[in-house]
Amino acid sequence: MAPLPLLALRATPSLPVRQAAGGVAIVLVLLAWYLLTSGATPEARAISPSVFPSPGEVIKGFPSLVTERNLVGGIAASLNRVFLGFGLALLVAIPLGIVAGSFRLFGAAAQPISLFGRTIPVAALLPLSLQMFGIGELQKVMFIFLATAPFIFHDTARAIVGVEDRYVDTARTLGASSSHVMAKVLIPLALPDIYAMIRAMFGIAFGYIMLAEVVDAGAGLGYILLQSQRRGMPEHLVGTLFVISALAYGIDALFRFFERGFFPYRRSHE
Repeated sequence: MAPLPLLALRATPSLPVRQAAGGVAIVLVLLAWYLLTSGATPEARAISPSVFPSPGEVIKGFPSLVTERNLVGGIAASLNRVFLGFGLALLVAIPLGIVAGSFRLFGAAAQPISLFGRTIPVAALLPLSLQMFGIGELQKVMFIFLATAPFIFHDTARAIVGVEDRYVDTARTLGASSSHVMAKVLIPLALPDIYAMIRAMFGIAFGYIMLAEVVDAGAGLGYILLQSQRRGMPEHLVGTLFVISALAYGIDALFRFFERGFFPYRRSHE
């Protein structure tokens, strides 16, 4: 018996079908959450309110999350740290990656260092950054830099290497110098892949900052999460998680919007 068209291997549903499937999944998760946390008394619940709050409790706790926990200030602090650390990583790692992908000898020399940086567990970078930069703002910025720069370098070099040789050979035949080949051929053709890498890595960097902010941050979304857990306020903890998710989705949507404008010839199936 042949499978349904939508369930066929690697079948791509239409956009309305994909949106409907996502909506149904969200409704099912919310329904399960409501059922597991509903009950007139804590004893009547499948999950204790001290462990996980109900949707209503999260909604009721949101005003105090904004006022008592300074949610807006926490969002601003976290984004500022991510922008600074990630921006520094882009400024350093992308040019180095372009050179490594263009000149294979340099790439071969840098490969062991890049591999070392990519294989260090991100949790291990936290004590390292504390040892090197203390516990202030510089440590949190440099933690993001150290955690993302090796990956940005590697993916940029791979994007440059991935440009087909026939484009380079054509430019050489027309008399282009090495610098012109890099500026007019390699970088423009690799740019869509580099942009896609930036989009993906920013989301990862935004998640990493939560690790750095559990150490004497004073402000930030990670700091709010830690304080909510320590004070036994799960409704604030879960509410903050929803804020983080909404921010990440909004930032990714902004990246996706610009991607469609910059590279309209590379439509994704998102």
